Amino acid sequence: METPKAAVDLPQKYETLLAVNAKLSADLEKHKTMNERLLYELLLAKQKQFGRSADALPEQQLDLDMVFDEAEITEVAEPEPEPVTIESYTRKKAGRKPLSEDIPRIEKTIDIPEADKQCGCGAHKQVIGEEVSEKLLHIPAMLLVIQYKRLIYGCRACEGSGDEDRPAVQTAPVVPAIIPKGIATASLLATVFANKFIDHLPYYRQEQRFKRQGVKLSRQNMSNWQLRCTKVLTPLFGLMNKQIAASDVAHIDETILQVLNEPMRSDTQKGYMWVVRGGPPEKVVFRYHYDPSRSSDVAKLLLNGFTGYLMSDAYGGYKTLTKSKTEGIINVFCWAHSRRKFVDAAKAQKKAGTAHEAVGKIKHLYSIEKKLREQLDQGQITAEQFCEKRKELVKPHFKKIHKWLEKKVANIPPETLVGKAIHYTLNNWEQLKRYIEHPRLSPDNNVMEREGIKPFVIGRKNWIFSGSPDGAESSSMLFSIITTAKEHKLNPQIYLYYILEMAPYMNSTEDWETLLPWNVSLPSVLDRSFIEETMDSLIKSLQ
Repeated sequence: METPKAAVDLPQKYETLLAVNAKLSADLEKHKTMNERLLYELLLAKQKQFGRSADALPEQQLDLDMVFDEAEITEVAEPEPEPVTIESYTRKKAGRKPLSEDIPRIEKTIDIPEADKQCGCGAHKQVIGEEVSEKLLHIPAMLLVIQYKRLIYGCRACEGSGDEDRPAVQTAPVVPAIIPKGIATASLLATVFANKFIDHLPYYRQEQRFKRQGVKLSRQNMSNWQLRCTKVLTPLFGLMNKQIAASDVAHIDETILQVLNEPMRSDTQKGYMWVVRGGPPEKVVFRYHYDPSRSSDVAKLLLNGFTGYLMSDAYGGYKTLTKSKTEGIINVFCWAHSRRKFVDAAKAQKKAGTAHEAVGKIKHLYSIEKKLREQLDQGQITAEQFCEKRKELVKPHFKKIHKWLEKKVANIPPETLVGKAIHYTLNNWEQLKRYIEHPRLSPDNNVMEREGIKPFVIGRKNWIFSGSPDGAESSSMLFSIITTAKEHKLNPQIYLYYILEMAPYMNSTEDWETLLPWNVSLPSVLDRSFIEETMDSLIKSLQ
């Protein structure tokens, strides 16, 4: 009996249905993964829009037993405390802290009425003491005009002897100024620049402030002053930049800056403010540099002559610096960037999972770093001992983290936030480990982001863009000088005032070296002797 054709086709149809079912199942899994990824990205976007911006997770979300053995942290040896004898306990006096002694004082004596100076016994009361209290007085900023009168001398006995070295008529010399024939003194310039680059006050707002004080200073004037001053300060800027090549550790980062009126470029195109931190420990400098490009060629220019460890993020432009063996630069990547990716993934998850576990493992690296760094700062261990101990404690944990990541990467789709974080960490593993090789390196590049990038970004939110390439380069120089002054614990406004006042007298490289931040000694507040003299009448009215 002949088999029906339909029955003959059944095996073929069965195989076709299996193939179709397999394809549908694969598509379903693909869409499930995509849906999960999109859901996580939506949750993360909502968290960034409405939640906390800090890279922190609630402690209750971290299952520390799952992450690591808390006892491991105790491996960092604590020094044996020396026995001390406590004779008594002195409670700290409650109340506000005293006002700084550097602030000038105006004494105002308060007396009792004359009638009360007569004692009940008939005798005259004598002053036997005084009760002193202090209140802080704010005198609104004052603008004073210094009127220079240059005396002119002439001989009335003759019309001149003809001797050019001893003329019959002679005028007193002009007082040197950083802007000759200008109305701006060093104190005004320092205030204007500090307002913009420290307090983030754009020139147009300063223009309005000066107008309220009865003085017309246009934003264009202030911009021109900035360009002229930075041109004079170029030798100082150059001496600072030379320090970067004098050390074997540097940090680098970049951020967006929009610059108008650039040749052959639209005003809407992005430019970049590059920041390098480097130099010997006692001569650390920050160098800001504007460039329209984010190319690695800019980094090569800024790091010209530098050899050593370069701490940065994993941007490809920094990786290319090490492709040539002759560069002498060793990449070290930032653990904070890796951690941030896991934090973002954790914030998009409702329950603790792989991302939270990764954050806990990275946290352990920071726990070791903190304890050892405290011992180094207190002089309990040397830099060499610090490095040896850190390697001893961190290397085993590196192995655990890497083994754990290799296990997770096989089971987590790379399209998910957690998958991206894992791949980022594994792809940059060798560079992430290198911070343990040098005592001046830490697990992250936060010192650059905190001290170099963050102040600039806050300012950028206020003045939004730079009006020209020259203005951007001028701003980068002032940012460099101010941030370096902060690094050396100097009052940046006083430092600006000092170098702007002294710049006209600088005639050689040796002269400019005396103005470097680590070569100057400045008071914590401005010298107010001149101001106090001019305000004598005001002080008397308050007494």
